[in-house]
Amino acid sequence: MIIQAIQQLTNAFPDCYCEDNNDISTLVWRDTEITKPSDEDIVALATTLRAIEDVRNARYLEYPSIQEQLDMQYWDSVNGTTTWADAIAAVKDAHPKPE
Repeated sequence: MIIQAIQQLTNAFPDCYCEDNNDISTLVWRDTEITKPSDEDIVALATTLRAIEDVRNARYLEYPSIQEQLDMQYWDSVNGTTTWADAIAAVKDAHPKPE
């Protein structure tokens, strides 16, 4: 997540690499044209990106399959129910996005 954070902070693809993309101490900055963001800013954004990815993965595992969701939507339209919306809301409530 370190490299992704750097790319977002600089709006560029600077010449740098990280031996361990989760450890700022392994970052090697070789770019002479783009100013390196502070380690604190990089770590803070990387932590946020990691939290967002964790939520995305947790939701992915709990959402019903697309086929099941389409079936829910069809039967909701036939029966006037909210089964699909309720199922999606339950997953989102169980795994809220980080602030």
